Amino acid sequence: MTPVFLTAQAVLPDDADRAILVGRVWSEAEGGPCPALLREGRFFDLTGISATVSGLMEIDGIADRLATTGGLPDLGSLDDALAGRGRQLLAPIDLQAVKAAGVTFADSMVERVIEEQAKGDAARAQEIRDRLAPVIGDSLRGVVAGSAKAREVKRVLQGMGLWSQYLEVGIGPDAEIFTKAQPMASVGCGADVGIHPISDWNNPEPEVVLVVRSDGAILGASLGNDVNLRDVEGRSALLLGKAKDNNASCAVGPFLRLFHGEFDMAALEGVRVSLRVTGEDGFEMVGESDLAAISRKPAELVRQMLNRNHQYPDGAVLFLGTMFAPVKDRRGAGQGFTHEIGDLVEIATPLLGRLVNRVRRTDDCPEWTFGTRELVRNLVARGLGDRI
Repeated sequence: MTPVFLTAQAVLPDDADRAILVGRVWSEAEGGPCPALLREGRFFDLTGISATVSGLMEIDGIADRLATTGGLPDLGSLDDALAGRGRQLLAPIDLQAVKAAGVTFADSMVERVIEEQAKGDAARAQEIRDRLAPVIGDSLRGVVAGSAKAREVKRVLQGMGLWSQYLEVGIGPDAEIFTKAQPMASVGCGADVGIHPISDWNNPEPEVVLVVRSDGAILGASLGNDVNLRDVEGRSALLLGKAKDNNASCAVGPFLRLFHGEFDMAALEGVRVSLRVTGEDGFEMVGESDLAAISRKPAELVRQMLNRNHQYPDGAVLFLGTMFAPVKDRRGAGQGFTHEIGDLVEIATPLLGRLVNRVRRTDDCPEWTFGTRELVRNLVARGLGDRI
């Protein structure tokens, strides 16, 4: 399998010189993971401020502080981290809960209904898509979740026998918020992402990921790949955990970009996210979509995730849902899209950079062994236990 060779230029936001970018680096010299500020292509150690990204995000005014902080220890270049020379680029999160919102875009709502109708059988998907998409898709476009219009659409589709549990969470009053992965389980840019070997119908889910403080404040964003097994979830929505939470099935990165200067929520809500899948078999699929097409505002999804009934004292990150529903035929006419081992997945937008991962089987990806206890042990051994 071809290794992933990346350069700083390939993964940085277009305006990196004006961005507050927080990463996480495994440093051989320091003997463990370090939150790091990326500036002019080099990482600077933030463990003197906080030994965890979670703790860093809890500091009031952290973006302003990082914008003016100097004299930090140099951890080396981004190019070295991408190449694994003495350091490794990790997912830029650690103790935060990893949550995800599902069925937040009209196209993905239609595809979820198709999965449900097909009972996980990819061979039936195109016939169902041809029958349902013109009716359901047209009904959903521009509908604000929980609105009077949404209630009217529900009434009409129920009368046609086309209502679905996926449409309920897509345009109903209550969003689908689920746990994508455990804290410390996410992989970073350049790492392998995993497809469970039981799956024959699966896809990447390129998403914008919000960074949320424990009090609900949204501090910035990153990119994510919510790798999904369509055949597994299609058999039963109760198999969501098996479809979503597997070894190396959650990628986040390459960095957290904090709101600062001209980069604010309004700028984020206007991003276009691109997807490119390149297979070792010569297959290529590309697409682009607007975050503005989301059915619920990002702030509303955060309010449904974190409130008086749901707390995350170590903060959280929230995947905002996929804008893409890949259907390009790959294994034959009418078969739609599915991953093949060796696929290179690139998710990008100019304000957040580029997240790149290679697809392997989950049981071929490195096992996840460095969890919360190992992190605490590591930081204590390095004299950083009081900065968690």
